[in-house]
Amino acid sequence: MARLSKTERQQKIIAELQATPTIRALDLARSLQVSTETIRRDLEELESKGLINRTYGGASRPLSPDGDIGQREQMFVRERENIAREATRFVNHGDVIIIAGGSTALHVARRLAAEKHDLLVVTDSFAVAEVIATNSTIRVQMCPGTYNPRERCVYGADTINFLERVYANQVIIGTSGLNKGGICSADYDIGSTYSAVIRRGSEVTVVADHSKIAQTAVHTFASWSEITRLVTDQPPYDEELIGAIKLARVEVVVAQDAWGNNN
Repeated sequence: MARLSKTERQQKIIAELQATPTIRALDLARSLQVSTETIRRDLEELESKGLINRTYGGASRPLSPDGDIGQREQMFVRERENIAREATRFVNHGDVIIIAGGSTALHVARRLAAEKHDLLVVTDSFAVAEVIATNSTIRVQMCPGTYNPRERCVYGADTINFLERVYANQVIIGTSGLNKGGICSADYDIGSTYSAVIRRGSEVTVVADHSKIAQTAVHTFASWSEITRLVTDQPPYDEELIGAIKLARVEVVVAQDAWGNNN
């Protein structure tokens, strides 16, 4: 293949992400016959223009500001399914669980519906409730509140007041970003509700794929001292994040795929 110019190379990267939601830098370097360092510079430049999102080891298709939970659910499917499998191990039959809305939490809900029985699940998410309700042994309690159609969840004062009367064996919650300060939400109102959620469980399990590592969003709704464990698909790589997690003694569980390999 003739050597491509930088512009041609970057156009091919964008085209590839139009066909598939995520791609690895090593695969790009191999297909475009350039070094991984060249690809890294390309990805940095494309991200600075808002054309892609950088991820650990590659890039993902950028989400539009209007991207809803249904769109996000289609990204990192294998990684999130592996995360869900690991997170489910910490739930016992008969537990009371709070599951906060979000695309990764929705994968966990599917796994719980398939594997567990006699749970009581409290949730702010209509999507989670619909998935959980497929298991007739699991009771679902919806939170009241103001409806957010993009996230298919409720939030606000009524939601928080309701949650203050609930106590669970475990909270399972997703996030828009993980950084040294804690875990974040891209929506301030929903983040305020999540701040109440994490105080209502004996244990708090954060479920997040590698694209959330070292990312910041508008509302840091929990510090690491409030978290029991992080279930993710790749080990955190940011030194400040690693330090904060270790200082708070948060358990880190790295999900593996069906063949026993990290994603």
